Amino acid sequence: MNQTIAKEKIKDILKNVAEHEVASPNISLILDIPLRITVELGRTRMTIKELLRLGEGSIIELPVPAGDPLDILVNQKPIAKGEVVIVNEKYGVRILSIISEKERLEQLK
Repeated sequence: MNQTIAKEKIKDILKNVAEHEVASPNISLILDIPLRITVELGRTRMTIKELLRLGEGSIIELPVPAGDPLDILVNQKPIAKGEVVIVNEKYGVRILSIISEKERLEQLK
């Protein structure tokens, strides 16, 4: 199946789900689709010279103030804000806010 056609079908299904026009058995068709979840601490720019100077122990400063919410992305699209937590000695992210269902569907276009 062509990737564009598949993307359009997913958009149609999600639109119908959002409008509550699809019966719950049809929703199960998309529930097992894998998604890439990314939590972004921040981004910065540097020159090649600065990059080449990096070594073990180097610190890359980010323009995000400590304590600010982190961006949570699904398939490279921002969907929520969160904060770092520790869960069983591992990092986790607590969701603080999430964009509306309408905004999430708009991002699929």
